Amino acid sequence: MNSVSLLDTPVSRPPPSDAGLINVSRAFVCRCGQPIFFRNSICLACGAPLGYDPERGVLIPLADQPEPEADQPESEADNEVWQSAEPTQPERRYARCSNLNTAAGCNWLTPLGNALTPTHTLCLCCRLTRRIPDLGVDDHAGWWCRIETAKRRLVSSLLGMRLPVVPLDDDPEQGLAFDILTSSDETPIVTGHEDGVITLDAQEADDPTRELRRTQLLEPYRTLLGHLRHETGHYYWRRLVEHSDWLELFRSEFGDEREDYRAALQKHYSEGPPPDWRLNHVSAYASSHPWEDWAETWAHYLHMTDTLDTAQSFGLQGERLELVYEPFEASVLGQSGVHSATFLRLLNQWMQLAGVLNELSRSMGMPDFYPFVLSPPAVRKLHLVHRIIGAVDARWNPDLGTWSEPLDDPS
Repeated sequence: MNSVSLLDTPVSRPPPSDAGLINVSRAFVCRCGQPIFFRNSICLACGAPLGYDPERGVLIPLADQPEPEADQPESEADNEVWQSAEPTQPERRYARCSNLNTAAGCNWLTPLGNALTPTHTLCLCCRLTRRIPDLGVDDHAGWWCRIETAKRRLVSSLLGMRLPVVPLDDDPEQGLAFDILTSSDETPIVTGHEDGVITLDAQEADDPTRELRRTQLLEPYRTLLGHLRHETGHYYWRRLVEHSDWLELFRSEFGDEREDYRAALQKHYSEGPPPDWRLNHVSAYASSHPWEDWAETWAHYLHMTDTLDTAQSFGLQGERLELVYEPFEASVLGQSGVHSATFLRLLNQWMQLAGVLNELSRSMGMPDFYPFVLSPPAVRKLHLVHRIIGAVDARWNPDLGTWSEPLDDPS
């Protein structure tokens, strides 16, 4: 029987990202003409089934495959295959993720190409999850749902930037996995990353618990999506920086990661951040160690790009907002002028958009949407993240569906 894996098929993606272009669209339209959204698995207007194609980064309406012919092999007839209902893509065939009807509620698809069945019943995003909490315990199913919803948003962004997203089962050396666990009296769970495995305390999906922790740690921002973005920063540092020529540039901006990590964190939690942390870092926690500085900066870059993607998908351009704002100039980047025009436009669009969104939040009596201030050193760190991701993007070969050169070379 023919089968296909998402990882083995050529992937058609948009051109490399630039100012004004969108990595991942968040605005979609059903075949009935009504708007549909990234999380939807059914159109609320016409009832059409929907699915997210991660190869193309689009949410599409689906149509059932026609009834099997009399001479069709029984093995093919038994498999539930869905066909695109897009007028321009009727030949595309998919399998829906088997987590669609679980608490995860996954609406992702596995493209089949010419194959009869997918290699895996789970989609690429769900295959990244290695362990989940006991769903027989109260609240655990709801927590898992919220975490997977955030993870789908994250993974769609990573794919849109052409970052490598490969399950650990497929690549034990460089793959990625998520363990979603719950603490017990004997084994408390600490959210973190190690050797490609991101461990997340499932109780972070409980809003009162997460808010209590945010308050205790004096954090202005703490979300599931923020956790996942931060921890993938650790993963991609290992994947793209640790053994590459980027390492010296990293150390020049972030500091020497060979500093004792455990001792640095103990000092941070016992003494707090230095009084002047705002002059050099995106957050207080970023000041604890170069690894955490990188992970926090990486997360902020993903905050910026995904929010701008969403705004631009719906026609909201930062540059068109009526907000008087002194833009960042190229001089803030020092000698690192590579791709500076694109980055500065992205950054300044973000600052204008975030300023308006903060005012909208205040109009609703809510905390600021983006409660952070970016200093020049923090901007240079964001620029380095932008350059490293851009180097990966530039090596993408759409004809091969893979990268044409090693990902860890900054040349």
